[in-house]
Amino acid sequence: AVIVFTGVTALVAAVMMILRDQSDTKIEDRLDLLTGINTPSAAKEGLLKEHRVLSEPLDNSPGLFETFLARFGNISLLFEQADTSLTVPQLVLASAVLGIAGAGLGAAVGIHPALLPVLGLFMASMPLFWLNFRRSRRLKAFAVQLPDALEMMGRALRAGQSLGAGFSTVAHEMSAPIGKEFGRVFEEQNLGITLDDSLKGMTDRVPNLDLKFFSTAVILQRQTGGDLAEILDKIGRLIRERFQIWGQIQALTGE
Repeated sequence: AVIVFTGVTALVAAVMMILRDQSDTKIEDRLDLLTGINTPSAAKEGLLKEHRVLSEPLDNSPGLFETFLARFGNISLLFEQADTSLTVPQLVLASAVLGIAGAGLGAAVGIHPALLPVLGLFMASMPLFWLNFRRSRRLKAFAVQLPDALEMMGRALRAGQSLGAGFSTVAHEMSAPIGKEFGRVFEEQNLGITLDDSLKGMTDRVPNLDLKFFSTAVILQRQTGGDLAEILDKIGRLIRERFQIWGQIQALTGE
């Protein structure tokens, strides 16, 4: 009975971890529609869906069940965002083994039976905490690297290189995670995938709003023209200024 209860509580913990860290999906959907990234799929579902996405209030959050289904549908994306070779079955197995081992160890050392499920739940949640930690650390590192990457691409464009060459430059000159992600965009273009689709895939893998603005700027520039190098410099400068303001706020609140 203890093992069954531990398994159930571990499953509940897994669900709660999956529901955490929900990104601003509706803001991204609006940007997708405005830039035309999702134009083919939107056309299939009609203008009604476009109007609903654009007019729906941002504070009208989806329900718990809808969020649960959405995050479970993208469970593989969660692993990709954490940049780990661990698979879902391996994670479930590790959680089950740790949960059972924790409860068994607690019983062996004489812990009160009422506390055994708590101990099992804690141990079963460790792989999920580790996965979420890796994901958060990677996304934060990407955000810090993004201004340098945009400035590097701007210099490449001013030197007469193509946008694809700019992605390649970032991939070779900068370390992971941004070097890996930009390199993937460059490789996908070489394989015949459109730039719009490659950028959409990168923004899915890296839910960063600044990256979304960058992708939007690239797509709009391709449609309307303009100095992309200057746009990238401005985005990078705004990101740096926001980091600086955030650092000042943290310093003031720390005092």
